[in-house]
Order: sequence, then C-alpha cells, then structure tokens
Amino acid sequence: MPKRGKKYKESAAKYDKANLYEVSEAMGLVVETSKAKFDETVEVHIKLGVDGRHADQQVRGAIVLPHGTGKSKKVLVFAKGPKAQEAEAAGADYVGAEELAQRIQTENWFDFDVVVATPDMMGVVGRLGKILGPKGLMPNPKSGTVTMDVEKALQEIKAGKVEYRLDKTNIIHTPIGKASFGTEKLQDNFNALLEAVVKAKPAAAKGQYLRSVTVASTMGPGIKVNPALIQF
Repeated sequence: MPKRGKKYKESAAKYDKANLYEVSEAMGLVVETSKAKFDETVEVHIKLGVDGRHADQQVRGAIVLPHGTGKSKKVLVFAKGPKAQEAEAAGADYVGAEELAQRIQTENWFDFDVVVATPDMMGVVGRLGKILGPKGLMPNPKSGTVTMDVEKALQEIKAGKVEYRLDKTNIIHTPIGKASFGTEKLQDNFNALLEAVVKAKPAAAKGQYLRSVTVASTMGPGIKVNPALIQF
C-alpha cells in the first residue's frame, strides 16, 4: 500500500468510507476534500452490471456537460478540401490528412486531446488504429467524432463534450469538471452524465445496472454515491 500524505488523511477523516451518500452530499464532500495547490479535476467512476465482452452489452457515447469540463481541448481534424476549411474556420487546432497521420506514426506526435475525422478520411485514420486506439483517441461515429458536420463536432468538443465508455473491468471513468466549479455545477454535470449512461443501458443487461458510483478529485479520496438514489 502506498503511504498516504497528511492532506489525504485529513480529507479522508471528513467522510465515512462505508457510507453511501446522496448526490449533493457527495459533491460537497469531493469539493471539501480537494486540498491540492492546483485546481483538481473531479472524476466519476461508474461500475455497471454488464459484460462489455459482448457486443450487445457495450455502453458508449458522448455528452456535452452543462458547465463543460474546465479544460480546453486541442482538436485534430482529418479532413480535405472544403471540410478542412470548415474545420479551420470552426477553431480546430490541427487540420490535415496523410501528412498528419505520418507525423503521428514517425514522430510519436500527440499534441492533441481529441481526433475528429470525416468518413472519407477513415481509410487514412484506420491505419493509425493500433496507435490511437490504446490512447482512447480513435474517432468513432458513436462519440460523434466521425462526421461530415465538422463544425458541430468542434463546437461540442470545445463546449465541454466528454466521451464515456466501458473499460475492460466494465467501469466508466469520466471527468465532470474541476473542484473550483463548486457543488451545484458539479452536481449538474454529474446528473447529465448519469442520465446519459442510464439511457444507454443495453437491452441485454440483466440485474442491477448501476453497481457502484464513486466521485473523486485528482488527489482526494473516493466518495461513494448511493446508486439507489439515482433516478431518471
């Protein structure tokens, strides 16, 4: 077990590890236990009662959070011609085609947070699957990052769009803002995310869908939310 610092121990003493909290209480505690000198990111970790190994039990999507994430994202767009011009006009940080794909392959270049591609560019982008995939950067129609509406995709990403997807242990890890947002804004973002995840419940999922929900700041302890009180 790693040794815990003084600030972590002080924060942990402010809540009951065994308790399941109501959403507003949990958000208040995550703000109160955020003690780092920087503005900590607040993340939600959602354990689902599904088996992501089966295609009919996958949970994946994207949502624009009401108050954004508090982080500006650099966006790379693979597009040509008029769509490349549209991307540049809409505020893309990088726009290109084969030359950018080669730069990623040969220079290990990753000065971007999100990749958007028009459908006609997926032949080029597809060759980067083994590089972008493990980093969670591969464009996907379900997350709205493979699209002809480049302007809309960029507007949503810049406004605070987040993607949610299962990891190998059937847990979703998604940021919902910064500790400086305060309780109410974090609660709004939390509710928007959870509503989207609940609506994305696969028909093949059986039993309890929301197994556990935990919120935590970057350096703070995990605060458990009572799944039974999350209703939409």
